Amino acid sequence: MRTHRKLAVATATALSLTGGLLAFTAGTAAAVTPAKYADDFNGDGYRDYASGWGGEVTVTYGTAGGPGSKSVTFTQDSPGVPGKAGDAGGYADTFGDQVANADFNRDGYADLAVADRSEKVGTKAGAGAVTILWGAKAGLGAKATRIPAKSTTAFGAALASGDFNGDGKPDLAVADVTGTLFVYRGGFSQSGTTGSVTKLEVSPSGAEVLEPSAIVAGKVTKDKATDLYVLGQGYRNGRTTQAAWFVQGGSTIKRGKYTTYNATQVDYRATGVIADFDKNGYGDLAVSDTPYNKGAGSVLVLRGGASGPATSYRLSQSTSGVATAAGRNDRFGYALSAGDTNRDGYPDLAVGVPEEEVGSVENAGGVHVLRGGRSGLTGTGSQWFTRATAGVPGGPADSEAFGLFVRLRDFDRDGDADLLVSGDLYRKGLLLHGSAKGVTTSGASQSDLDPGFPQ
Repeated sequence: MRTHRKLAVATATALSLTGGLLAFTAGTAAAVTPAKYADDFNGDGYRDYASGWGGEVTVTYGTAGGPGSKSVTFTQDSPGVPGKAGDAGGYADTFGDQVANADFNRDGYADLAVADRSEKVGTKAGAGAVTILWGAKAGLGAKATRIPAKSTTAFGAALASGDFNGDGKPDLAVADVTGTLFVYRGGFSQSGTTGSVTKLEVSPSGAEVLEPSAIVAGKVTKDKATDLYVLGQGYRNGRTTQAAWFVQGGSTIKRGKYTTYNATQVDYRATGVIADFDKNGYGDLAVSDTPYNKGAGSVLVLRGGASGPATSYRLSQSTSGVATAAGRNDRFGYALSAGDTNRDGYPDLAVGVPEEEVGSVENAGGVHVLRGGRSGLTGTGSQWFTRATAGVPGGPADSEAFGLFVRLRDFDRDGDADLLVSGDLYRKGLLLHGSAKGVTTSGASQSDLDPGFPQ
């Protein structure tokens, strides 16, 4: 969380404690429509933005014109939030490092699930916990509830929401540090109850072990259920590797293919996004591989198919049409986000390269936007932005690591995805707008919004 952002946020105590109550008429509950957006926490029809790091979660509320000025920060010392800030039993406080949003109790207000794999539970340090902050008319803050933990080994190491069984209710997927996956079915209630829980292990035989860094949710197959990938550092038959474990959604949630993609170096913060880059009806996974080629980095794309991952291809700064050259420790792929920036119907991919040299400035960083198309992602027509790009405010700064965080989102609601990008913890980020020709520097502006909110 940027230091200057902490000074600008309001405290959680300013929230009304009555905003989440449902209206009643003549003793009968009024009909409630689930929230239109999975991140509209105050039910005003605009998307909101929640991100966290190091014991804090900050929510910025949206307006008709995009992110607004109202922000609220929560810790485990905030009223009504279970636990105690910093009480990690010798571990760093990770409350907020993983968040996922959905209208979990289907009351018309989106809610926010917050993981803390470091949480001390009873006498056990690092047991982990997942807390749901419930949405209400006044926003988040009226009430928070922990879900029943199914593991005491860094429960909440990774987190994602989606309709994994296809019944129309949002579910929650939680992994512990061993890579064991727990899928909590809806419905959820503010009393702490959930639907049934499915437990899956990447390899019951123990031949593969996966230490997760992220769960990526999205539509891969053509059914109505959300699928997911668990990403992380894996071990296959005693050998270290990076891996992506596919889990297929449906009325029966199924263990799927385990794909390894770099057996020479490990990445403890692999990230990814699912989008149908070639519009063939199957969702593709774009996953980071920053250790690739001596740290130059790359992005591996696993094409989707009828039963999950099919063929694959790799993109890097050596790919034809991609600006700049691959250099040692550039970290191409450190941050990823998908969205249609030019209104052609194909999702594009923003790729952060935080350690790229800009001119003579070391680790200044930048971001590529790779275009989707009939053949999937390619370098053709790709765009490259740094602080030195004409029309971008400011200039390259040593170790800013511009591109450390990226998000594509239609902030101004004009039909194309805009690019939000930031670097280190002490400088403002940058908002660039999409257009019929792609991302443009016209109207570029500085932004305090943290791009760490869910895709």
